[in-house]
Amino acid sequence: MTAEIRGARRAMPPMLLALCLAAALSAPVHAQDEPSGPRVDSTRQGQRFDTDGNHAAARAIFLQLIETAPDPAAKAAAQRRMAISYGFEGNCAKAVGYEELVLGYWATRESAEPQNAFFQEGETANEAARLCIDAGDLATAERMYRRGNEMALKEPEPKTHPRSLWDYRLAHAMARLAARRGNAAEAQRQVDQARKILASDSAMAAGQARYLPYLVGYVALYTNDFTTAETELTKATELNKNDPFMQVLLAMTYEKTGRKDLAMERYRKAYDLATGHTPPAAFARPYAARKLGAP
Repeated sequence: MTAEIRGARRAMPPMLLALCLAAALSAPVHAQDEPSGPRVDSTRQGQRFDTDGNHAAARAIFLQLIETAPDPAAKAAAQRRMAISYGFEGNCAKAVGYEELVLGYWATRESAEPQNAFFQEGETANEAARLCIDAGDLATAERMYRRGNEMALKEPEPKTHPRSLWDYRLAHAMARLAARRGNAAEAQRQVDQARKILASDSAMAAGQARYLPYLVGYVALYTNDFTTAETELTKATELNKNDPFMQVLLAMTYEKTGRKDLAMERYRKAYDLATGHTPPAAFARPYAARKLGAP
């Protein structure tokens, strides 16, 4: 038993711990996404604990699932859940540590399923980067975004996703990072680059253009152009109705411009929407909870 498991277990009431671990010790499944079965029930319980703010309980479950994983794919799935769990607490270093383990798994799949493996490597590195930028570790976020782009572009033909997608995602990320660093000129340059990439591939743009107002609004918010931020983030929330992170960004804009009532409405909406176990929820749920004074 690792020290981390022991620490997580000590933080939980004995009866709750027993119930959590009983579920986690259930029968195995053999797929990366674990589509059904008792292990899935345990995973969902862990995710609920994170949503409720009980991260010690969540990690006790995820650590047990890692230890009892029936195969490398199931282990990687549990490690990814653990990374997201640390994202709820803004712990970039721990999140990246677990995402690196997931990357290690996909590296073992490059020969057997190269298209999927390199795609998943790009997705995993970008996920780690997203958790880190939201946690404020911009240097680590940039490193992981660039790694994600490099790994994804190694996918051989026939590619499951075009180069334009990964280049768009990288420009999107670099613009947000520049804005967070206060470099408005570089942020705008990257926004312009993202626009050009979208214009170059209409098929890719059909699925990705809805994230452009989010980008423009994010950059405007962090470079103190609150009029543009409000306009673009309002569009973003309409185009991405179930994304709690965009609701938080709009709430932050209202707060910056002194409209507390409107801000609280958006924080409440973000809190209610952030019921998933995803990077947007990992930031939005606890951030909105603090603003609302929720337990």
